[in-house]
Amino acid sequence: MATPSVMLAIQGRDIKVTNPDKVYFPDAAGGPITKREVVEYWAEVAGAALSGCQDRPAILHRFPGGVTGEDTEPFYQKRIPSGAPDWVRTATVRFPSGRQASMPVMHDEAALVWAATLGCLECNPWPVRADDVDHPDELRVDLDPTPGVPWDDVRRVALMARDVLAEHGLAGFPKTSGKRGIHVNARVERGHGFTNTRRAALAFAREVERRMPGVATTAWWKEERQGVFLDYNQNARDRTVASAYSIRPMPDARVSTPLAWDEVADVDPERFTVRTVPTRLRDLGPVLDDLALRDRTARGTGEVDLVGVRDLDVAALDREHDRRRRHGLHGTPGRSRPDRPLSTMLP
Repeated sequence: MATPSVMLAIQGRDIKVTNPDKVYFPDAAGGPITKREVVEYWAEVAGAALSGCQDRPAILHRFPGGVTGEDTEPFYQKRIPSGAPDWVRTATVRFPSGRQASMPVMHDEAALVWAATLGCLECNPWPVRADDVDHPDELRVDLDPTPGVPWDDVRRVALMARDVLAEHGLAGFPKTSGKRGIHVNARVERGHGFTNTRRAALAFAREVERRMPGVATTAWWKEERQGVFLDYNQNARDRTVASAYSIRPMPDARVSTPLAWDEVADVDPERFTVRTVPTRLRDLGPVLDDLALRDRTARGTGEVDLVGVRDLDVAALDREHDRRRRHGLHGTPGRSRPDRPLSTMLP
C-alpha cells in the first residue's frame, strides 16, 4: 500500500512530503529512485548546496511526474508558487522584457528541502543576492562541448579557464554540469551590473579561445562551433545554470558536483549520482567550503575585482578576432554570410 505522506524535520521546521513512493528515476542503478529518496538526498546535501545558492532568487526546475514526465511534464517555476510556507523568503526580480516576478530565495536548508517536495530536482539561482538583484556577484563559465568533442577536451578547457581567471586575481570553482560539460564559477565584486559582467565573460572567453584554437570556441552561431563552447551568455540577465548538488534529469540521477582542481584532469561525471554524492560529502567534506569562506570575506569589501571590465576592450577584441579570421589565423567554418560582431549582440 502506498504511503500517503511523510514528515521531515529540517532546522526546526516540519516539512511534509506527499506521495513519497512516486518513482522519479525508474532506470537508476540499484533500482528506482523515489520522490522520498530525492527529498532525503536534498536534506543531506543542503548544507553544502547553500554555498552555491544561498540568499539567491532561484528558478525551480520541477519534475512532479519524474524524469520520464509520464504524468506531468517538467516545467520551470519562475515565481513563488501559491501555498508556499510563509517562512520561504522571496525577492522581486526584473526580466529583460521589463516584467517583474516574486521569486523564491534559497535562504536556508529548509527552503531547499521544501523545494524538493515540489518535485524540484534542479535549483537554478540567479547570479545575484536577494538584497541587490541588479548587480551580479558571480561570473559563470559554462563549458558546453559540441557533438563529438571528447570529454578530455572539456577538462583541458576547464583547466585553462582556471589559469586565465587566476591571472586576473580570481579563484574559479569547478563542478561537473551533471550532463556533458563543466561549470566554473568565480566570485566578483558587486556593482558592475549584468551588461558589464557579460562583457567581462566574453573577454575572458575570447582569451581562453585564443590560447586553445580549435579546442575552445566562442562562436555565437551553432553551425560555426567546433570544440568546447564557452557560453558567456549565461551571464546575461535571466540566464541561469543548475547550482551545486542539483540533480540533473538523466536516467542515472546524475548530480552537478563541485570538484577540487586536482580532480578535474581525471574526473568522470558518471560517478556522481544521488546515491553516491552523499557518501562523497561525508568522506571528503564540502568542496565548496573555500567558496563559502570567500563569500564571507570578499562580498562587498572590494577584495575581488571583476575580471576584464577595466582592462579589456571588447570592441578591440572583436576587431582582432575578425582580423585573424580574414588572415586564416583563427576561426571556424560556417555558412557563407556576413559576420556579425559579437559586440553588437551585447545588451
